[in-house]
This record gives sequence, structure tokens and C-alpha cells, in this order.
Amino acid sequence: MIDHLVTSGQFTLDGGTWDVDNNVWIIGNATDCVVIDAAHDVDAIVDRIGNRTLRAIICTHGHNDHVNAAPALADRTGAPILLHPADRVLWDMTHPDRAPDGELADGQVISVADTDLTVLHTPGHAPGACCIHAAADGVLFTGDTLFSGGPGATGRSYSSFDTIIGSIRERLLTLPSGTVVHTGHGASTTIGAEAPSLPEWIKRGH
Repeated sequence: MIDHLVTSGQFTLDGGTWDVDNNVWIIGNATDCVVIDAAHDVDAIVDRIGNRTLRAIICTHGHNDHVNAAPALADRTGAPILLHPADRVLWDMTHPDRAPDGELADGQVISVADTDLTVLHTPGHAPGACCIHAAADGVLFTGDTLFSGGPGATGRSYSSFDTIIGSIRERLLTLPSGTVVHTGHGASTTIGAEAPSLPEWIKRGH
């Protein structure tokens, strides 16, 4: 069971601030779940979780708009916050006095409600950016690594276009074409819909 919640707030980096809508994904069953990217509105996320036990708060990367509600959600639920250590520099910009509770690692498997979620380290948008793959269900949660229409932004600190293209080409576009891609912002897509556009993305440089 996948629940989808859209929350609104601001993304801040490199001295700029932008209004954003974020996708919050809740994966589980009637009793247990995990949250991918606790963004902006802890009350809305807690309401959507309901009476279920939250097993983990998974951060696809450390940008403030994807982690700003994570400590409050952890305090409310007792769930651990998990982040790839390469993104600690970004996390600390938002939460300098609160460390994550655990680390994400490439190939790590997080099990919830009889579903195995495999962590894919996909740097580029951020050094510790990760995608979460539910292979048995044919579903991929990409954070800001891959969107409908191309890769995530790489024009700001700690990002690299060449790196994100490598991550997408080698780690994501090798997945089955029918894999449903649930993104950090905007509409969902599939691997098959995006794969043919890789040369175009490389040519345009973003």
C-alpha cells in the first residue's frame, strides 16, 4: 500500500529560497509503514500515518525541503531518521543540533509490511542522494534524482550533472521499463517513458 501526500513549503540553498510542493510517500500496510521524505508539514504526515507504527523515516537526500519535518516526526513517533552519510553536510544546514539516527547504504534492504525496499545510492543532485526500490512491486522512489522529463537540478552546491547522469544511466535506466517512478516533486512516470530521452538530457546539459 502506497499513500501519497503533497506538502508545501520552501527550499533554501546558496542564498536563494523557492516555494515548492513536495511528494511525501508512505509505504506499508494497515499496521506498519515507513515515510520517504518528511517534508514541511508534520501534522499532515502524522494524520496520514494514523494508528500505524512508523518504522523509519527515509531521507532520499539532505535538502531542507525533504528533511525539515523529519526531527518532529521522529519525536512524535519514535521512528529513526535514516540518511546517507554523504549528505550530512546538507542535513546540518537545516538541523545543526540534531543528527540522523542511522545511515543509508547502497544495497541496504529495509523491510516493512512484507515489502523489501532496497537502497540505491544515486549521487548527483546531492552527494548522498538515494533512490528506494521496491523491486517486487515494480516501484521506484527517486527523490530528486529522476523526474518526469529528466534529471534533478544540478546547478547548486554539492551537485554534479555528470554524476547524476551516470547514476541515472547505470542504476535506474537498467531497471525494468515498466518500473513506476514516484518522484520527490510533481507527477510520477516510468523508466520506459524516460529512458529514450537520455541523449537529449545529455545534449541540453540539465
